[in-house]
Amino acid sequence: MATLELRNVNKTYGAGLPDTLKNIELKIDDGEFLILVGPSGCGKSTLMNCIAGLENISGGAILVDDADISGMSPKDRDIAMVFQSYALYPTMSVRDNIAFGLKIRKMPAAEIDEEVARVAKLLQIEHLLSRKPGQLSGGQQQRVAMGRALARRPKIYLFDEPLSNLDAKLRVEMRTEMKLMHQRLKTTTVYVTHDQIEAMTLGDKVAVMKDGIIQQFGTPKQIYNDPANLFVASFIGSPPMNFIPLRLQRKEGRLVALLDSGQARCELPLGMQDAGLEDREVILGMRPEQIVLANGEANGLPTIRAEVQVTEPTGPDTLVFVNLNDTKVCCRLAPDVAPDVGETLTLQFDPSKVLLFDAKTGERLGVAGLPQTETRAANVTQFKGR
Repeated sequence: MATLELRNVNKTYGAGLPDTLKNIELKIDDGEFLILVGPSGCGKSTLMNCIAGLENISGGAILVDDADISGMSPKDRDIAMVFQSYALYPTMSVRDNIAFGLKIRKMPAAEIDEEVARVAKLLQIEHLLSRKPGQLSGGQQQRVAMGRALARRPKIYLFDEPLSNLDAKLRVEMRTEMKLMHQRLKTTTVYVTHDQIEAMTLGDKVAVMKDGIIQQFGTPKQIYNDPANLFVASFIGSPPMNFIPLRLQRKEGRLVALLDSGQARCELPLGMQDAGLEDREVILGMRPEQIVLANGEANGLPTIRAEVQVTEPTGPDTLVFVNLNDTKVCCRLAPDVAPDVGETLTLQFDPSKVLLFDAKTGERLGVAGLPQTETRAANVTQFKGR
């Protein structure tokens, strides 16, 4: 096991071309599971390849246990990588695929057999050892690819979208298996995905990337509850956060956001200071689960009556869509709530859960209109790449 640190890492493919990676700053502790998540083309796989040594960095440093490995060849970094395509040798048996790296390192035959047996038992593929990759399902091939990496017992594991080729059901099953495996092995792991559900469920730490820049770095809970900007807020969460463009107003000494459903209006109080936010264009963000049915209790929270436009029962909950400020807004309600289209519901909001974003820059704003840099101390790394 090992610590991994990236210091001001840059990557460019030539003079005059834009940087693929821009001032990447990350550090994960021994045994942590780091998720690199972002849309296609954001640079996450390039960053993974740089850590593995498959691509050279253009600037900065990559450190393992405080030792700079930036100039080392891939074989000397003691890092194992599982590729999206699995990259199994089609003419070799499962046993030989798992043992290949050990044979290259000239490990004694008895030790190789022992290690293959250990890995096969761990991944529950003992009955597949004599088969060829072409005789295996996608999930079985994925386990073999993982087994080849596990057999090396490296300092760090790298996984480049290993579940993306699996069907939805198998992907959920393998996600659970990977988490259980990491809990048993406790090996430092970096995992690349574009699936935000994988990011939230697997990672100890999450780095959200866009255009070669780390937009935010923190725990899944920090990323979800305290997004740094509009991109992170929209990318993390399923169904995604609601965004309502509006202008803030000042009423009785405090800022308020006015919501209009076409049937009624309500005021969301946001704070006592404005710091230049009054009459400013902002985007108000609310998670679907933070919009609930009013239960009739006098708890002082603002409510609004709104007409149901669409309902989507999902099993564990019901997604209900209404219009607020001429914007489609999703509400995540209990599964036994089944309103008809056209029915009017009384919805309730908690102003303390509301997030504000600058309409022009997308940056997160505080209640008093200040950027949230100071309040995200736990995520301080996120802004070093900007």
